[in-house]
This record gives sequence, structure tokens and C-alpha cells, in this order.
Amino acid sequence: MRVQPLTSQKAEMIESIKQAVEEMKLIKEGKLEGFPANELLKELPS
Repeated sequence: MRVQPLTSQKAEMIESIKQAVEEMKLIKEGKLEGFPANELLKELPS
């Protein structure tokens, strides 16, 4: 099996996912306050 190097775009995506997982962990622990999914959807461009 050949291993391909990560592109900068893929590396950024992995970092974003790691950050999201860490934030979810903090929310579950009560150390960070989450916000409703509706608020997130309002922020997305139409």
C-alpha cells in the first residue's frame, strides 16, 4: 500500500475535525456552552 502525502487542504480539514471533537468534549464536560443547530444554519451562506 502506498501512502500519499497530505495536501494542505486535507491537513486543514483534519485540524478542523480535531478542534470540533475537542469542543464537543468540552461541551459534554460542561466547560463550554454549545449553541443550537439552528444558529449554525443561519450562519451558512444561502
